[in-house]
Amino acid sequence: MTSLNINGKTIPVDADPSTPLLWALRDVLGMTGTKFGCGVAACGACTVHVNGQATRSCVTPISAVVGQKITTIEGVGAGPVAEAVQAAWIAHDVAQCGYCQSGQIMSATALLAGNKTPTDADIDAAMAGNLCRCGTYQRIRAAIHDAAKNLA
Repeated sequence: MTSLNINGKTIPVDADPSTPLLWALRDVLGMTGTKFGCGVAACGACTVHVNGQATRSCVTPISAVVGQKITTIEGVGAGPVAEAVQAAWIAHDVAQCGYCQSGQIMSATALLAGNKTPTDADIDAAMAGNLCRCGTYQRIRAAIHDAAKNLA
């Protein structure tokens, strides 16, 4: 049995230490907000925060995050950065199908937590590898700029 700090709570996880964090979250703990997309860290749908850094949970074994602070989309909602991102997402109608949005939001909040005035290049770097099959990249960038303005 492994214990993980997820969304501020210590939670026991009955899984092999080599199990990817994504599957521990979804299959063992029933936290389905973090999505499976590709399984090789190329699409970003599985993004969570580990100690505040955007991390691909599909390739991160639970053994690598023991003792670290894990935040999922279920736990990111409180605080000024998350609230600004969520409001901007709604204002800019970012989501279409919505499948990639938890990963997009997790990457955007990690960016804005460390950089309140990102340039387009900063946004592109932070969001690289977060794929959106609906192609809402322009709206995502606009929403991040809008969220940043609201945080200033």
